[in-house]
Amino acid sequence: MAIIDVTISQLSESVAEATLLNWKKKPGDGVVEDEILFEIETDKVVFDVPSPSSGVLVEILVGDGGTVLPNQVLARIDSEAKPMATAQEEAIRNVSAPQEATATPEESIVMPAAAKLMAESGIKLSQVEGTGRDGRVTKGDVLQAIAAEAEPSSPPPPAPPEPKPAPTPAQKPKPVEAHREAPLMTDRPEQRVPMTRLRARIAERLLQSQATNAILTTFNEVNMQGIIELRNRYKATFEKEHGVKLGFVSFFVKATVHALRKYPVLNASVDGKDIIYHGYFDIGIAVSSPRGLVVPILRNADQMTIADIERKIADYSTKAKLGNLSLEELTGGTFSISNGGVFGSMLSTPIINPPQSAILGIHATKERAVVEDGQIVIRPMNYLAMSYDHRIIDGREAVLGLSAIKDALEDPARLLLDL
Repeated sequence: MAIIDVTISQLSESVAEATLLNWKKKPGDGVVEDEILFEIETDKVVFDVPSPSSGVLVEILVGDGGTVLPNQVLARIDSEAKPMATAQEEAIRNVSAPQEATATPEESIVMPAAAKLMAESGIKLSQVEGTGRDGRVTKGDVLQAIAAEAEPSSPPPPAPPEPKPAPTPAQKPKPVEAHREAPLMTDRPEQRVPMTRLRARIAERLLQSQATNAILTTFNEVNMQGIIELRNRYKATFEKEHGVKLGFVSFFVKATVHALRKYPVLNASVDGKDIIYHGYFDIGIAVSSPRGLVVPILRNADQMTIADIERKIADYSTKAKLGNLSLEELTGGTFSISNGGVFGSMLSTPIINPPQSAILGIHATKERAVVEDGQIVIRPMNYLAMSYDHRIIDGREAVLGLSAIKDALEDPARLLLDL
């Protein structure tokens, strides 16, 4: 017997513990090296933990929902034992054998449970699209393929409703008072669901920000006409040249870096009684994910082109939806941008993301009547909001910094497209 301990390595400097979401195996099951054993949730990301060795899972020490620490032993595997049932291994061989002649490194890996289900149902590997890590075919992928096979090509037409006889005078309902017709609220369901570690961490940090920062918000508005015209003029050429669509957030990032250079205190942070001025610009971009709001970082944003920014934002958005953002991508940041406009927000007061000292909120661009040279004209306007820590940032720097962002956006010739 050769026992292998299953542990997780150091999570990160800012993460001391995590939650074990769910086991993919149970004691007595055979496991293959690098096969996914369970999922771990930190306050930033969810990630899979693979098996360190092939063998049999002989003991689970921390169950679903348990709290885990770095280097804690979570389970034990006997690397010399063989599972009692070999049906899964046989299924894997049966599924994989026809593919050996033409196998390539890019082909999907069939997980044991998926292989067994494929063998039982007669589903072929070519009919299944792997959605697991590195293209692995999971049991859920096979179930989806089975459902697709069973689904009829065209549903049968619904049966015509049976005609109801016309009510006789005695059957006609008598009019009653409206309040008697209103249904009573006899069913008032409730569901108690524990916060995910990410949601709990978001709540903790927001309360911390409100309690420790002297938050004040200043507002301005920007005429987006120049940016919209520039984007419409060059978006096709830009996409052809750089392979990514030209959006609006990249302009806000560039304008923000422009303002932070002029007013460095907006890019600073507080550490006790000291102010730390950062000589770099790591801009956090708030992104919505199924688990909640996450803020991946554009590192050295001052050195990135608009094409670089657009690619990175697109990559972060995809990773956020799939839950694949890494701890490194979510750690750090000297200033943040929150875009409530994608959800239709017209105005908000964003909360500072500690230990940062300021955050920019951008909103929906709407056509509004404005006065230019004494004339009322229609312009696409966007309200800007900058929340800042009044302990180190005076109103002057905040207002002038927001004005610098406005000026850069209204004069987009200052922002190079790198075409």
